[in-house]
Amino acid sequence: MTTGFILIVIGALCGGSFGLPSKFVRKGTPWETLWGPFFFLATVCLPLLVGPAFVKDLFAVCGSLTPSQWIGPVVFGLLWGLGSMTLGLSFAFVGLSLAYAINYGVQIAFGTIVPALIFTPDVFGTSKGALMLGGAAVCIVGVIVSGKAALLKEQSSGVGQAPRNLPRGITVAVLSGVLCACYALAFGFGGEVMQQASAAPFGNPPWRATFAVTALALWGGSFSACGYCAYKLTANKTWNTLVRPGILPVYGIALVMALLHDGAIACFGVGCPKLGALGVSVGYAIFMSLAIFMGTVNGFLTGEWRGADARAVRGIRIALVILVAGVCLLGYANTL
Repeated sequence: MTTGFILIVIGALCGGSFGLPSKFVRKGTPWETLWGPFFFLATVCLPLLVGPAFVKDLFAVCGSLTPSQWIGPVVFGLLWGLGSMTLGLSFAFVGLSLAYAINYGVQIAFGTIVPALIFTPDVFGTSKGALMLGGAAVCIVGVIVSGKAALLKEQSSGVGQAPRNLPRGITVAVLSGVLCACYALAFGFGGEVMQQASAAPFGNPPWRATFAVTALALWGGSFSACGYCAYKLTANKTWNTLVRPGILPVYGIALVMALLHDGAIACFGVGCPKLGALGVSVGYAIFMSLAIFMGTVNGFLTGEWRGADARAVRGIRIALVILVAGVCLLGYANTL
């Protein structure tokens, strides 16, 4: 159980920090020059290279699937890829703290309620369902408080700072949270994939079989995330920036981001079963709470809130507490 807890904590720290390296890219680097390589590494290369270490005969498992088995994880993975792409945009629009708070808050609410509505609608007539709705509502309140804090921060910005399109940034962050929640639906429709990976002749234990769905979701996400970056590289005529002198540090940053991103997924997937019978619910609450906290801390450490009004700083801290409370309420609901 201790090992599981440590893995969940490491995964949360990775999940709340994968956007941090993007703050250290040289000024003037086009968004797509960094995020294109990141998405290619995170959704294509690493699953191809590391996936077989988690799933025995991964490619044989995938080759044995029928279209009806793989279409759900891939399609909802594609939508999740759109969410990850828009999260990357929201980092640029509103910063790490606010983007993480809004995205994770919306993602938690939608990622909990929507799969339950589709697969287990009867739960909402029970006390567990009521707590789930309550936890989701608390998370949404946390998102609203985050947005209010951002407005106060923008109003108190120092003279001479370039104004940002804050409403647009908040909208993108909310949209990213809704789309990222499709990752849960990818797993909701991945039951037959896990059964296939566990059955003979493959014989993967359940925790390994889940990574077959992870690989399909990531590959589905590569079409949307990498596709959008290719579009931006073409529209902005920035393909040449990928081979310009001095590009290697950008690729290094993209690799670190990809390792943190996929490391979070791997640690959560391996750590939850090791927490025992309540691994998913307890692990989820720990993971999301710490990830939100880490994302907010990284925003403060990189000076995003420097010079902000005291009310704005207090607001984002209150929002953090509300979001963590909502996550914990959802975690408790899952224990019932």
